[in-house]
Amino acid sequence: MSLLRTFIAVDIPSHIQQTIQQQTERLRKTLGTSLVRWVAVEKLHLTLKFLGDVSPANIEMLKQMLRAEADLVQNFEMDIQGLGSFPNLRRPRVLFIGIQAPAGLESLYHGIETACARLGYASEERRFSPHLTIGRVRVDIPASGQQKIRDALEETMIDSAGIARVDSVHLYKSELKPAGSVYTRLFSAPLQQ
Repeated sequence: MSLLRTFIAVDIPSHIQQTIQQQTERLRKTLGTSLVRWVAVEKLHLTLKFLGDVSPANIEMLKQMLRAEADLVQNFEMDIQGLGSFPNLRRPRVLFIGIQAPAGLESLYHGIETACARLGYASEERRFSPHLTIGRVRVDIPASGQQKIRDALEETMIDSAGIARVDSVHLYKSELKPAGSVYTRLFSAPLQQ
């Protein structure tokens, strides 16, 4: 039985994905694909927990855990806005769109993180920083490329991409393919209405 590469996430509505595409189009053209590996907008999602390789036998247990955690949280809205980079603007490695995290999102994240730890999955050491990854800076680019990225980020303004209603959380399988990752939804747990 082969392992499944899995993660838990919140989906982003397609109209917000399209707004992000429009607002980042100039940035994508300016930087191209030689400096940044861009994430296709239809794949944008908010990862709450990357589980890594999971035995298919554990999927049912993860479904039960997600159902229980989702039952504890009221549905909520999150404001998607702003452009940033990790670890910082001077050394950008990941380009992202920010998310203003309401209490419901924090609660859902911490509940899932705690439940996953009880199930034996490694705890996240970094502070929760909700974001949508739009691109990853390629390794070993010259200093001039780094400067071009910094300049482009400073010149790009991302207004609000919209308000996303979150009414469920999902378990995904991720398959790494030459053309990029393919995500398959394995399970969805509705939040309280």
